[in-house]
Amino acid sequence: MEVLKIATAGSVDDGKSTLIGRLLYDTKSLTDDKLEAIERSSKQKGYDYLDFSLATDGLVAEREQGITIDVAHIYFSTATKSYIIADTPGHVEYTRNMVTGASTSQVGIVLIDARHGVIEQTYRHFFINNLLRIKNVIVAVNKMDLVDFSEERYNEIKADFQKVVDKSDYEDQNITFIPVSALKGDNVVEKSTKMSWFTGKTLLQHLEEIDTQDIYNLGKVRFPVQYVIRPKTEEYHDFRGYAGKVYGGELNVGDEVVILPSKTKSKIKEIFFYDKKYQTAARRSSVTVTLENDVNVSRGDMIVKENELPKIEKKFTATVTWMDNENLRAGSKYVLQHGVHKVLAKVGAIHNKINPDYSGVETGVDSLKMNDIAAVSFQLNKPIFLDAFKEHRTNGSFILIDPQTNNTAGVGFIE
Repeated sequence: MEVLKIATAGSVDDGKSTLIGRLLYDTKSLTDDKLEAIERSSKQKGYDYLDFSLATDGLVAEREQGITIDVAHIYFSTATKSYIIADTPGHVEYTRNMVTGASTSQVGIVLIDARHGVIEQTYRHFFINNLLRIKNVIVAVNKMDLVDFSEERYNEIKADFQKVVDKSDYEDQNITFIPVSALKGDNVVEKSTKMSWFTGKTLLQHLEEIDTQDIYNLGKVRFPVQYVIRPKTEEYHDFRGYAGKVYGGELNVGDEVVILPSKTKSKIKEIFFYDKKYQTAARRSSVTVTLENDVNVSRGDMIVKENELPKIEKKFTATVTWMDNENLRAGSKYVLQHGVHKVLAKVGAIHNKINPDYSGVETGVDSLKMNDIAAVSFQLNKPIFLDAFKEHRTNGSFILIDPQTNNTAGVGFIE
């Protein structure tokens, strides 16, 4: 069954947790004990409706404050797809949490309160979807019941949001607007009878019809080697396989390939998934390949097609989201992990800090604090095999690890 990963973002009281809870309730994905707890809590609070936000706000602090603090992952399924929702906080002080939750997502849902319309945080939420190159973004205009299901108000918000879209440099992005009332259930799973003027699909119908084969940029094949398989048995005495995950495209038996960093050439001889052989390894499949000739391949090496070489660089500039309590400064040293490859990295310069509300950049910045986003240059102690993030989401991203604490200090997207 296909799996679709979704990241949600919304400001305080936009109804994000309620929307997710409604999705779970209407798809009958809530367990009996969870539903009973929601009914009991809603009754104790004197509500004449079910408070679906209780289905997602898992931390005590979240339930007490009525806000989302940490990233929660919620799972549900329909007859055709399985879904993983990363429920991310929308506050500026939790920017790092939103980036983390959205980093592996294929679809973004940006919530807007129909009463308040597009606000400063809406810009930030959309900016992060663009930063992470999320191709499909759904703008859910929520709480339509509080504006009398007004088509005029909905169109005003669409026009305002289009001004945000016009600031984006991501031309291939698909933007879909859907008016909803998460509390009442209008246009979430079931079609609303109160907004007959809206002829589009419900939120779930749209998610069901997204082609999961079209959510990644089709690009150059990257096969970072995770493990070299050498069985110590008589039957497979001469077997030498290379295990990893295929990114960007497909690998086929007979493909002419290059092994990096040695630049040795070979051909794909066999493709295995467990004990079965295949002619093709599909994009994002985890497989073991063998090569025609006995070449030196180690963990951290990368197998690519002969005519699709990445850049091999020791210097580059990246957009960095800082996540650590200790500030990033020029001259600081970190362990840079790019796929399975780890190298030592020194911060060359902080070129400018990027304002995620599309208000421009700040120059002359000498350090980054937690949640800051900036263009930063790096010098490595040995080269890595990289692509620009806009061309290859997987091979164009990395994390920075503090060598003293072993904490993930930041994430980067190569320019």
